[in-house]
This record gives sequence, C-alpha cells and structure tokens, in this order.
Amino acid sequence: MEMLKIKKVRENAVVPGRATSGSAGLDLCACVDEPVTLESGATAVIPTGIAIALPSAEYGAFVFPRSGIAVKHGIGLLNSVGVIDSDYRGEIMVGVINQVKEAYTIQPGERIAQMVIMPVSLMPVEEVDKLDDTQRGAGGFGSTGKK
Repeated sequence: MEMLKIKKVRENAVVPGRATSGSAGLDLCACVDEPVTLESGATAVIPTGIAIALPSAEYGAFVFPRSGIAVKHGIGLLNSVGVIDSDYRGEIMVGVINQVKEAYTIQPGERIAQMVIMPVSLMPVEEVDKLDDTQRGAGGFGSTGKK
C-alpha cells in the first residue's frame, strides 16, 4: 500500500486526519499562534504547519474548501482549488477569503480546508496544427443550452 508521508514543520501543527471513515479529504488545520480575524472581503494565507511527500509523481494533493466553514461562514479558498505537486516539500499554506459581510475569526487548530490525494495523468504534450472536429466544436459558456 502506498503511503502519504506527513512532517510537522511547526511544533503546534495538527497532523491531518479524516473526520469519518468515509471522508475523502484530510482536514487541514490552522497552525497559528493566535486567532486571525477576516473582515468582509479580506484574505489571508494560513499556515498548516505540515509538509507532505506523495508516493510518486502519479499523485497530486488537492486542497478544497470545507463545506461547513464555506456554507455557514462564507470562508472560501482564494484559488478555488490548491494543487500540491508531488515534488513540493515546503509547508502547505491555505489562501482563504471571507466572501460574506460578517467578519469571521479563524481559531488556532481550526479545520480550514481539506486535502484530497488523487491520481494525476502525466501524458506527454504534443503541439499540433489542427485538432479533430467534434459536434460541439469551439462552443462553450452555455453553448449546449440550459436545462
């Protein structure tokens, strides 16, 4: 069985875990010494205090918002989904944004995001002069209709 290796890079870091046995994501916790208040529209980069080593380049770690903090308090991720490459060994940081009118305070050790480990395709890239035709073609942004 392949293994995700996790290293604490800050003493007070929380090693990520799954909330339930069926959880896809590992909860990432804020590794801050004191609460961080985000006013409406404010952003912050929150350290997690951990670094990881994925088992191979055939995996990536993806950071997603936690639905609870997003739906209940409007806290989302600055980049929608964070991508952690297999060769990155630095601390995982989470860029957050307060998307609602009320201020929100992130507490030390609070679960702020979730990390999902997924396989990635490393297919080669080839530049071509022409792409094959499809029924849809270049149609996008609602070109297939609304239902």
